[in-house]
Amino acid sequence: MLNNLTQKYPRLWEKAKNEAIQLELKPGNQCKTKKLIRKALGGAKKWVLLGGPPCQAYSLVGRARRRNENRIKFGKDKRHTLYKEYLHILQGFKPAVFIMENVKGILSAKHKRKKIFQNICADLSEAGYRLYPLFGKSSRDKTNEWRKDSFIVKSEHFGIPQKRHRVFILGVRNDIKKRPGFLSPSKKVVSLGTALRGLTSIRSRLSTADEFKKWLIARNIGLKMAGLNTKNGIDNFSGAEFVKQKNDSAWFMADSRLPGILNHKSRSHLATDVMRYAFAAVYAQKHGKSPTIFDFPVCLRPKHKNLARPNVPFIDRFKVQLGNRPSSTITSHISKDGHYYIHPDPAQARSLTVREAARLQTFPDNYRFEGPRTEQYKQVGNAVPPLLATKVAKIVAEILK
Repeated sequence: MLNNLTQKYPRLWEKAKNEAIQLELKPGNQCKTKKLIRKALGGAKKWVLLGGPPCQAYSLVGRARRRNENRIKFGKDKRHTLYKEYLHILQGFKPAVFIMENVKGILSAKHKRKKIFQNICADLSEAGYRLYPLFGKSSRDKTNEWRKDSFIVKSEHFGIPQKRHRVFILGVRNDIKKRPGFLSPSKKVVSLGTALRGLTSIRSRLSTADEFKKWLIARNIGLKMAGLNTKNGIDNFSGAEFVKQKNDSAWFMADSRLPGILNHKSRSHLATDVMRYAFAAVYAQKHGKSPTIFDFPVCLRPKHKNLARPNVPFIDRFKVQLGNRPSSTITSHISKDGHYYIHPDPAQARSLTVREAARLQTFPDNYRFEGPRTEQYKQVGNAVPPLLATKVAKIVAEILK
């Protein structure tokens, strides 16, 4: 597929290669990085630096994984000082504005007993920038420390249909006297059901010897165990990379020119997982919450040895995304594990498709994700929601005026 693209569109391919430069942030690449930036800027003074240090060193999941698997200790993980590479760019090129984004775990991360977030803010400030949260809270507390909670943006408060909580720092160069505006909270919360409106209902598939009849038996067992005796009807259709249908998507994502939906194809699941997903979705409808491991019938519980231990980890291993609320955070982990992203419709008994995850991230329907499906999920999960990015861009545009 890649060879076909390079042969069919050689000029566009070359242009794309020059725009998307995969250059690792590390001391040895500083000269090359600066040379590329200098060439791209062409002497421009009004420009914006977007990005943030790699989040794996700061994320709570990453830290827990290191503890559990006896991997590198946090203090020896070089990624937690990579923000200094970002700092070198600020010091060397002095963009008018920068936006730094990262996971919430950066707020509690420490290195040699020092708070990393406080160090980062101090260094950014000393580089010649005033730091602002994206909504009207004070950036410092009474002790003059940087207020951690002020910099957390809760996406669901700003029209995004997911509970994505991320740290955003807005930096304005000291010689620019204009104070920035702030994000305005939305008048109402956008639910998962609103975001997924109009998408074709599709069944999941079986990972071994997929047959509609076998799948239907597995799904119906799950429904029956949850106390739902009616056999919810669904067509023998598991979606496709392009599904021809009337495009009835919600607000930001709509494109009337599209004759269908892209990247809407279900995953394959084990028969036991199809049962679990059906059971969990019915349970969520009845109780208004997703079941824990111990709410499942014994025969549907995973056969993990640690289930017998006190303080069992991940008791919400199977999580239904409720239709009347914003979803959980869409992360790149969705590429490996669908259990945490179960569709609320029991009839479909499946995890979310790439397009559904993209809708929750507010990608427009005309944005096509390329490559294997695992990579498509990663592209969605690693992104900043485009609708939120648009709102932030308006704040930056006002400063640059």
